[in-house]
Amino acid sequence: MNMDFLEYKGYKGSVEFSKEDDCLIGKVQGLNGKTLILYEGNTLEELKADFMDAIDSYIEGCNAENIEPAKPYSGKLNLRMPSELHYRIALFAAKTGTTINDFINKAITRELEYEEEIAASLQEPCAIYKSKKKNKK
Repeated sequence: MNMDFLEYKGYKGSVEFSKEDDCLIGKVQGLNGKTLILYEGNTLEELKADFMDAIDSYIEGCNAENIEPAKPYSGKLNLRMPSELHYRIALFAAKTGTTINDFINKAITRELEYEEEIAASLQEPCAIYKSKKKNKK
């Protein structure tokens, strides 16, 4: 199953189906806990239009209040790890002339590429089988 998102003005939103309401719904992804932007529609076209209207309304509301609109995925991540791992990363980074931040970014990028490759290979069909039944007369 592929997970696709709507995109508009740098914001990404989910596309989901509400069985209870019998309509499509969505939520803008990656915003801080204080901001929630929801949208809905009976068709994909209606969902897209409501998504764009919701983003525009949010930005207009922020501008009217002189508030900076929240941006999705700021690039800052508070990461917790065991102190021994933190020490090992710091030591390795110092020995190799890099920073802890660069080391962690490279490690996460490599792991993500590996996991995405595995996920993509699981989506490819291994073989296609067709029935070879012959009509008997």
